[in-house]
Amino acid sequence: MRTLHWKWFIPGILILLLAYLLWPLQTSDWNIDWSREGEVVKKNWLNPRIQANTTDRPNILLIMADDLGLADLRLYDKDGLSTPYIDQLASEGVKFSQAYVTSPICSPSRASIVTGRYAQRFGFEYQMHDRYLKNRLEYFAFKYFMNISPWYPKWMVEVPDREAILKQGLPPDEITLPELLQKHNYQTGLIGKWHLGWSKDNEPCNFGFDYQYGFYQSHALYAYEGTPGIIDLKIPEDFTDKHIWKGQRDGPYAIYRNCREIEEREYLTDRIAEEGIEFIERNRDTPFFLWLSFNAPHTPLQAREEYYDRFAHIEDPVKRIYAAMIANLDDAIGAVLDHLKELDLEENTLIFFISDNGGAEYTFTTNNGPYKGGKVTDFEGGVKVPFVMKWKGRIPEGETYKPMVSSLDIFHTVIHAAHLPIPDDRIYDGVNLLPYLRGEVESTPHDVLYWQRGFSKALRTGQWKLFLNEDSGDTLLYDIVNDPLERKNVAGAHRCVVEGLLDKHSQWSLNLASPLWPSLVYYYYEDGKELHYFDQ
Repeated sequence: MRTLHWKWFIPGILILLLAYLLWPLQTSDWNIDWSREGEVVKKNWLNPRIQANTTDRPNILLIMADDLGLADLRLYDKDGLSTPYIDQLASEGVKFSQAYVTSPICSPSRASIVTGRYAQRFGFEYQMHDRYLKNRLEYFAFKYFMNISPWYPKWMVEVPDREAILKQGLPPDEITLPELLQKHNYQTGLIGKWHLGWSKDNEPCNFGFDYQYGFYQSHALYAYEGTPGIIDLKIPEDFTDKHIWKGQRDGPYAIYRNCREIEEREYLTDRIAEEGIEFIERNRDTPFFLWLSFNAPHTPLQAREEYYDRFAHIEDPVKRIYAAMIANLDDAIGAVLDHLKELDLEENTLIFFISDNGGAEYTFTTNNGPYKGGKVTDFEGGVKVPFVMKWKGRIPEGETYKPMVSSLDIFHTVIHAAHLPIPDDRIYDGVNLLPYLRGEVESTPHDVLYWQRGFSKALRTGQWKLFLNEDSGDTLLYDIVNDPLERKNVAGAHRCVVEGLLDKHSQWSLNLASPLWPSLVYYYYEDGKELHYFDQ
């Protein structure tokens, strides 16, 4: 009997263990139910279109780079790359030396810019994910048998099912900047990267764009792999790179025009510029809003040979192709800006140039120079970005504005420049920058800025930068005025300051919504002997 007992006991345990490891984690509990009542409120606000007087309404050109760090540009760092057109834009307008985005990752940052609200207010707290762990076996495989550093999988009891994943994106009841402009007779266009959803409910054509060209996901191939005249370079050391290339030009990684998939054979940075020029040409006689949303220099690493050849002096092939992509980006921006001048639209066009977050160090393309951290971290290298604004004859030229500003301010600056009302049924963030740049007010735009992704929280005031990891209890405080590179943690010497800032962050978070989807991984950042990790 004893032999029979063990004969069945051990296989039984193995079967139970296997069932435990392979048990699916997907659940419908993460299903996203959009507020249909909120959509009705939005529809009533936006309809009908108003045939407004267009004589005092400027064109709006929002130029966005993707993962472009401060240290990538000589405009901000002496060791950065030369970008003559971006430099010229700064010389003809205002360069911001302390500009921040609301998130160090792409999609929440973009959600805030297009709505004028902290994305956490409507549950867009984390990066969108198109893949979660299927089971516990995958968790152990990633954790112990695969080198995915600096990323580490999170232990999760349940994850969104496929239906819930497809609903991730900008909630349909959120009112966007192009929708408000469209209501008041602006022609609106999105050309390039969207990354705010790819289901029917949250594709860009449902958020106020009269014209759309580009892709829906976080990335797309610049050209089909193996295209003659294009240098392709994969980064084996970067765990994310395999996923980047796997998407190819399929599904949300494909190219769409007016939300219908098309075939595109030309290099994407050039095509985004060409599409932008054509949009401006078509709408030269009416107010327009154009979001020119480049994906450069985000991976995958693909560059035209003629640009790659310019940087033969750079020995590291990764950094060489990265430099080539930035040079191509600069020329593309220059082509659009030159066309504006040719059409004599320069004086009636309010122009913004910004990056959605800091440089992605984990791709080995950049190191953010002297700045701590990078993309995914709340350190300066992740949330402090290049930002330039130009409105010929309306704001100063060739000046540097030093007080801290936010990407949230783009929304409100445009709203005031175009003399538009906004709904009063929701909290808006950000300020109109125009009176500050003109010297019409003595105060600074912001007393405090906030960041939050799950247990990763941060806050910046004029003097202080605070970090809190609620998971580990790690608390950091920097005197950002005297220590702008965040080298010395002074939390121990300023307990009262820490407590006051933590209370301020806590009060701000009372008005936030719960995340609409969960995070997926931890991102670890090594700073000398210290190790910090962030929710992602």
